[in-house]
Amino acid sequence: MDWIADIVRTLISTLGDVVPIVAVLFGFQYLALKRPIPHLRQVLAGFVAVVLGLALFLVGLERALFPLGELMATQLTDPLFLGIDGQGSWQDYYWVYLFAFAIGFATTIAEPSLLAVAIKAEEVSGGAIRPMGLRLAVALGVAIGIALGAYRIVVGDPIHWYILAGYLVVVVQTAYAPKSVIPLAYDSGGVTTSTVTVPLVAALGLGLASTIPGRSPMIDGFGLIAFASLFPMISVMGYAQLTTLMQRVSKR
Repeated sequence: MDWIADIVRTLISTLGDVVPIVAVLFGFQYLALKRPIPHLRQVLAGFVAVVLGLALFLVGLERALFPLGELMATQLTDPLFLGIDGQGSWQDYYWVYLFAFAIGFATTIAEPSLLAVAIKAEEVSGGAIRPMGLRLAVALGVAIGIALGAYRIVVGDPIHWYILAGYLVVVVQTAYAPKSVIPLAYDSGGVTTSTVTVPLVAALGLGLASTIPGRSPMIDGFGLIAFASLFPMISVMGYAQLTTLMQRVSKR
């Protein structure tokens, strides 16, 4: 019964979130453009599927992904598992870094918004940009960013050091990367923080900050999502720069 109550409550909430979007789309179509919507039944069926899918997904997050992410963080930082007495040094948490890397890579590959951007990038570029290549580059950037963010939580460094250094690298890369890939790289940093990545990454950060001695969930637990947005820009532009360099070498 708890499941059913959660699904119904989430379904009503999701419906309230989707209705304004539908109102804007239909309003502009009928009032501004003054044209009927083609295949109206299919469009309405799609909206119903979106509402049901989002509701079930949100219930799954609350009942599965959030608790699992926090549980994994708690288990990986357990002194008995690490074999340490007290907090230990940053080297003792290598399993945390490995898990953060793996979860960042896996969630990004499964991110629907990234897949949508990759498909559109292939269409616009005429096949020059491969969807899987873009997804792998973004996933690698997120994985490195989440692992580095987990290291920051372990050692307790101020977050602005990492963010400022990362954006400095982005600015330098922007001056030298191929112009056609720069906007795509910037968008790739944004699409990673969506429905799949954010819940697990947030749960991981809060779990680490709650279990590591001397860390505050409010101060140290948040910030991993910023790493997940920053490092894909670096990895995508780096991938484009490396590809361009290899092409020049092959021509020579």
